[in-house]
Amino acid sequence: MRAGRVIGSVVAARVAEGLEGKKFLVTVPVDEDDQTAGEEFVACDVVGAGRGSRVIWIGGKEAALAFGRGDIPVDAACVAILERHGRYKDVI
Repeated sequence: MRAGRVIGSVVAARVAEGLEGKKFLVTVPVDEDDQTAGEEFVACDVVGAGRGSRVIWIGGKEAALAFGRGDIPVDAACVAILERHGRYKDVI
């Protein structure tokens, strides 16, 4: 799982079986300081995120499991909306 920020959306004219009614979000990975940490990609939304949302996303085969099925053709899925994130710092 990694953190990301939703920066847009994609509208598809047709989708594969199992993806009907799902949103596709343009997402960019971010680091613990909320700075861009990679290239943009499209992720399928599971949690109702929208533009500007900070999310947790998963990639690879596990992304399909977010839909309760292993046969959904997705490479990335937004699985949580973040309220905040950052690096844990020891306090002594």
